[in-house]
Amino acid sequence: MEIAVALGGGGVKGNAHIGVMRVLEREGFQVRALAGTSAGGLWGVLFAAGYSADEIEQRFMGLDPDFLYQRKPGDGPAMLGLGGLHQMLEETLGETTFEQLEIPFAVTAVDLDTARPVVLRHGRVRDAILATIAVPGIFPPVMMNGHHLIDGGVLNPVPVDVARWLAPGLPVVAVVLSPPLESWEGADKPRLLNTLPFLANYIGRLRVAQAFNIFMRSVDIAGAKLTELRLEVEKPDVIIRPEVPQIGLLDRVDVHEVARLGEQAAIQALPALRRATSWQGWLARRIGLTGAHRKVALN
Repeated sequence: MEIAVALGGGGVKGNAHIGVMRVLEREGFQVRALAGTSAGGLWGVLFAAGYSADEIEQRFMGLDPDFLYQRKPGDGPAMLGLGGLHQMLEETLGETTFEQLEIPFAVTAVDLDTARPVVLRHGRVRDAILATIAVPGIFPPVMMNGHHLIDGGVLNPVPVDVARWLAPGLPVVAVVLSPPLESWEGADKPRLLNTLPFLANYIGRLRVAQAFNIFMRSVDIAGAKLTELRLEVEKPDVIIRPEVPQIGLLDRVDVHEVARLGEQAAIQALPALRRATSWQGWLARRIGLTGAHRKVALN
């Protein structure tokens, strides 16, 4: 049962990817390609490097958010930095390149200078990860090949097209961390800015912070709408959507609990996963191929 997987972004909601991948491992699905955007890139690269879901969960359970989001000398304009995460990636991945990963893998970013989407799949993977998670205004842009790169979720929240390009003909499973638009009104609202490390104690009640909460909420809404539009166009074979709308971008979370939510969603999707990997699913994909798949801009 071979599949390609597209992992969407969502900050610490990305811990749900651990549970999804754990179920895929346990049920015998063979992931032949992985594409990630933002948080999906961060968790996805570890799977592509050969780490199991249990190993990744243990790794993230031991990380202190205050350590992860430290600024370092030379960081560009942003509220926070990624100094600690950079160190973690150095320790975990070292000089690993995309070509050395066990599973074909790519991440998306956006070129701030040209407003174009970029797919990163060559060179040192830790640099690409820092680019794909560079949430505008929160984390600093990453300079690569003379261009300022930011979070790929700005244009491609769930990179179904990239996963399909990496593994033509295989069913694509999209892991989406935003709620569907029809359930938006009733969904629990994340707390956003007052969850950010270093900030909650002294700016949580300021008007500027409250205004920024409104701004972030509007960005969240735009991202959810873009996600649904992209899913409608790209038509993944299976959508797995963990129930994580209540979690803010950088909340302090119980990693195991968020992973469990991903696991629950993947278990519910098992009938759809098995249909997609059956011969009937293969035939449906062959009939449905139109050649209208999106082109991707390679770095």
